[in-house]
Amino acid sequence: MSSKTKIVVLHLKELVYTGIFVLFGILFIIMLIIMFVPDNKKEETSVETPAATYVPGIYTTSLIINDNVVDVEVTVDETNINDIRIVNLDEAVTTMFPLLEPSFDDLAKQIIANQSLENITYSDDNKYTSMVLFNAIKASLDKAASPSP
Repeated sequence: MSSKTKIVVLHLKELVYTGIFVLFGILFIIMLIIMFVPDNKKEETSVETPAATYVPGIYTTSLIINDNVVDVEVTVDETNINDIRIVNLDEAVTTMFPLLEPSFDDLAKQIIANQSLENITYSDDNKYTSMVLFNAIKASLDKAASPSP
């Protein structure tokens, strides 16, 4: 039997380099698969508009204060409260109720800033005046609310 022994010399440096290149090749193939396989998800390109919360317009609620009618007017568009103001305010009412206008202005600023009737605060000094005005504003916004589909 003539068996010749062959000795194969492998350099460790070459094995390490080959292993690294094999790993890079596998990672490259995985990255290509991830990048170019189409997703089954539908991508929406349109911008969603918020649902209409109000019917655009000017809505009023009347308050009777000492036999005088005071109207609370709320102006809205489809999604925003644009303006809240008092109309038909008589001098006699402002003289008899000096906290009426400052209380109303404070409520109106908070509601327009928040675009909501949530988390509205008022001082204890004019608590009842603010509650009456708040309820009038709420009634006007309820009139403006769009019907649910």
